[in-house]
Amino acid sequence: MHATVRRYEGVDKSRTDELAKKVDETLMPRLSKLPGFEGYYLIEAGDGVMSSIGFFETSTQAEESSRVAATWVREENLEATLPNPPKITGGEVIVHKTNGIRP
Repeated sequence: MHATVRRYEGVDKSRTDELAKKVDETLMPRLSKLPGFEGYYLIEAGDGVMSSIGFFETSTQAEESSRVAATWVREENLEATLPNPPKITGGEVIVHKTNGIRP
């Protein structure tokens, strides 16, 4: 399993609810249809910081999710809401444990 973490800084705080709704309604369907999709989480960290983490079977699939997300930002005209490109970290998940419960 591979994970991609995107950290967005300088997020327009007045638009976080709108952003979360758009992610749920328009980005999630795109990501979940990608081959190897295993999960996605969006985190509101406060102070204009949001992070996302996506899980895919392979690194190539995880990298594709970053391209899909970047295209989505442009198509949804979210450049003002997300004014800075995300800091992206990706790699193989080498340890994980879940209890099978999802939020």
